[in-house]
Amino acid sequence: MSLITIIVCTFVIGYMFIALESVTKINKAAIAVLMCVVCWTLLACGYEGLHLPGFELNEAIEKNLGEAGTTLFFLMGAMTIVEIVDQHGGFNWVRGTLASKTKRSLLWKIAFMTAILSAVLDNLTTSIVMIMILRKLVQDPKDRIWYAVCVIIAANAGGAFSPIGDVTTIMLWNGKMITALGVISEIIVPSFIAFIVPTAVMQLHLKGDLPKVTDKREAAISHITRNERIIIFCLGVGGLCCVPVFHTLTELPAFMGILGVLGILWCVTEIIYRKKEEHDPMAKRVTKMLSRIDLSTIMFFLGILMAVAVLSEIGVLTSIGKWLDETIGNDYLVTGAIGILSSIVDNVPLVAGAMKMYVINASPNLAVDGIFWQLLAYCAGVGGSMLIIGSAAGVVVMGLERISFGWYMKNVTWIAFIGYIAGILCYWVEKTYIFI
Repeated sequence: MSLITIIVCTFVIGYMFIALESVTKINKAAIAVLMCVVCWTLLACGYEGLHLPGFELNEAIEKNLGEAGTTLFFLMGAMTIVEIVDQHGGFNWVRGTLASKTKRSLLWKIAFMTAILSAVLDNLTTSIVMIMILRKLVQDPKDRIWYAVCVIIAANAGGAFSPIGDVTTIMLWNGKMITALGVISEIIVPSFIAFIVPTAVMQLHLKGDLPKVTDKREAAISHITRNERIIIFCLGVGGLCCVPVFHTLTELPAFMGILGVLGILWCVTEIIYRKKEEHDPMAKRVTKMLSRIDLSTIMFFLGILMAVAVLSEIGVLTSIGKWLDETIGNDYLVTGAIGILSSIVDNVPLVAGAMKMYVINASPNLAVDGIFWQLLAYCAGVGGSMLIIGSAAGVVVMGLERISFGWYMKNVTWIAFIGYIAGILCYWVEKTYIFI
């Protein structure tokens, strides 16, 4: 048995244990971290026999750890910013805007707001924000799990039609495979279809009215004035909205923008609480909130990203992409298969591999804003919704709301798949009859 086969089998076995977390009762983060270490150890012991051109073990680890670190620091910074805004009552007015009498009407409001926000923010930040809001609106865990699922699907769909809404669209945009106007005008309708159809199905699981929820923390933050809440909200959420602009103008990683926003917000809250010592300011200060970060979610993310990096380094992902192209050939089927595959492994290396396999040329399908590139943006973004660990949004919501892999696969995968296919069909209709 070759080393590549052993590494792939290790990844598959680890993936199975993650999927069976509810049965094994072993935390998914522990499995992900162990899977990562075993895969890299196997590679370290036998990479010389693989004849990988230009491969150097330490450089590969540092490169991939750096790429994973940008995501992890982004996640930690965004979680802290949202927590600061939430703890100071910044989302109270949003809760009032979304407040609904019936469970189904709230589901639709959540779906559309999530999709729109994820087109401006990234789907990771949007998911964190929406889950925090949901915790204020829905107390029943059995109901909230469906709203959380809606957030995952809508966040991935909303990010697919925006050049700054998802890491993969940013990659394609920076690579000049797509233009901002092209991807928005031609992918926006399929993306909306991709979450509207699943939402219509999911609403069948929600019946009746929503019980009125009172915010027990309102009294605890009574010493925070309305103007101070507005300042904190505008700095936090406004800063998050400006991160894509910061990334575009400076070409620095997005996590630098997140850390910049966190630093500003941290300084402002320190100034605010300097005058309120009598109200036990340590209960709200950033130093206290940092201890609330869910480290198990961070470690799970690290393990998954670094394990997938091994598959990328040994050429498995690129080989799969080439096999799809040679075996299938049709752009709709190839990109559709890549989208399905992106629900199993991270979509970033998949898109990176596709960008290396194909080059922009004069043919209609591979030209700038060609069918292949636009479908790749849609499929890589939306396809991740089919499994809960297929996207950054899914992984974060999985950790925050304790959704098991098995439950999601049993109850949600088929719903997300219907929306995914409906969006592809919508795009085919557009390219056949409208954008000819």
